[in-house]
Amino acid sequence: MSIEVAGLQKNYGTQKAVNDISFSINKGEIVGFLGPNGAGKSTTMKMITGYLTADAGKALVSGINVAINPISVKQKIGYLPEANPLYLEMYVREYLDFIAGIHQLTDRKKAIEDVIVLTGLTIESKKKISELSKGYKQRVGLAAALIHDPEVLILDEPTSGLDPNQIIEIRNVIKAQGKNKTVLFSTHILQEVEAICDRVIIINKGQIVADDTLQNLTASKSLEEKFRELTK
Repeated sequence: MSIEVAGLQKNYGTQKAVNDISFSINKGEIVGFLGPNGAGKSTTMKMITGYLTADAGKALVSGINVAINPISVKQKIGYLPEANPLYLEMYVREYLDFIAGIHQLTDRKKAIEDVIVLTGLTIESKKKISELSKGYKQRVGLAAALIHDPEVLILDEPTSGLDPNQIIEIRNVIKAQGKNKTVLFSTHILQEVEAICDRVIIINKGQIVADDTLQNLTASKSLEEKFRELTK
């Protein structure tokens, strides 16, 4: 299992943001992680990546316990958080070189060129990040997540701010990456899930209410209808 979550819990005061959830994802799977705002998606992703400490339960990435060896886990993960924090004063290539340096890549120049092409940043690659549109800033965040060729991709709203053409391009990137990586991504765009995923996990009020193939979930109802039924 590339991602294994068992009995994971996170509380904010008296609120159970994530309430005893368990699931596993294998290599080569692209799994859509769905839920209304405040359902616990981002909190779960942050615990898997080691950015938040779980109150109970455990998360393993490629067999490594996040709580015990968070640095090793981060080396195996490419993470695009919902907020997509970037150093806006840096140039695109400068920023990606900085990220490549953090990952101690041996051929940083090649890694930068490859990921710029992969994420469609070529025409904007000589600009400052502050000069980019929201959609291209999102691409820079995705490039930073991919630059070290991680085993696992965790993407929180990866197509946020993209226009329809850009969404299709990034969708294709995610599908291609999913052939030899484990991909967990959250989105509110259900068409994205239908286009990319074979499996869907739905979380509501901190608990998993569905974990099944897209085919099974949509056997009698549309994904939108099923989502509304499970999260209303």
